[in-house]
Amino acid sequence: MKIAAVVVTFNRKKLLLECLNALKNQTYPLDAIFIIDGPSTDGTPEALFEQGYINELPPKKHDRLFWETKNTINNSNKLIKVYYVRIYKDIGGAGGFYEGIKRAYKKGYDWIWLMDDDSEPVEESLEYLITKIRLISKKTNIPIGFACSKVLWKDGSIHKMNIPQIQPLINDIPFNTFDNMGLLLVKACSFVSVLINREAIKKVGLPMKEFFIWGDDIEYTERISNEGYYGIYIKDSIVYHKTKNNYYVNILTDSEENAWKYFYGIRNNLYIIKKKNIFRYILNFFGSLINTNLKIILHRKTGKLKFVWINTKATFTSVFFNPKIKYIQDNKN
Repeated sequence: MKIAAVVVTFNRKKLLLECLNALKNQTYPLDAIFIIDGPSTDGTPEALFEQGYINELPPKKHDRLFWETKNTINNSNKLIKVYYVRIYKDIGGAGGFYEGIKRAYKKGYDWIWLMDDDSEPVEESLEYLITKIRLISKKTNIPIGFACSKVLWKDGSIHKMNIPQIQPLINDIPFNTFDNMGLLLVKACSFVSVLINREAIKKVGLPMKEFFIWGDDIEYTERISNEGYYGIYIKDSIVYHKTKNNYYVNILTDSEENAWKYFYGIRNNLYIIKKKNIFRYILNFFGSLINTNLKIILHRKTGKLKFVWINTKATFTSVFFNPKIKYIQDNKN
């Protein structure tokens, strides 16, 4: 079983180094780490070079979209390959995960572990994921598409942004059927510590890079579940998500500096609804234009017009937003 981690980063070199150090020191050693940098301007490549993760620096300018270099680092008992990919255009977190999964898949890895650069798994995180996958595979014949961790904030409380989606029945099996094994079935989860099966990627394709940010993780893991695979939540696999605040996105209270992100979040969420049920989409379309805009006007303290404009623009854009799933050839060697 060959396992690669994919870390998407942008201008958070200190947190990135903490994440990489945690990955390097996993009790179940990784085979490879893919660092997708898109494109940081805070000295991230130089920091990676100084710490030995890469052995050459990327050019300041490049005539292609991507530049990649390969190196190896030492775990206590294993060499880990490090692939650093510099992207010379901002393609967002969704584009970064798309590239990371595609590259890890093409290089033949069996499981791909996704996370943001501000994530820090404890030393046993991966070991618990693998142990539980093996346990449920041994005792049942259900195909596991992904396994996600318990994500905590810096103070040890549950991170509100990374709670997996649970529903009573997952592909006709009650979500708590295997709770005696220390795991639950989930429908979807975030990309903060999720281990994805190569076979599921082969079946469902890649994430929607066109999402740019927000919603690509939910759409993708739900797509895996909808194809007959099962997602499992493993409470013993702990990962800290070191955001500034422990919050869940809320258009009524979020700061104005995050306003631009809501364009993608609203558009992407409406696309997910549209893909499932066109009648529900129509209801949500008008609900967004009327109810959400009214709530913004009544309840936001600042930035009312800015958020109304973004919400309205995103809602209308969702009508024409129809990205296509991209599949990759299985060339595992």
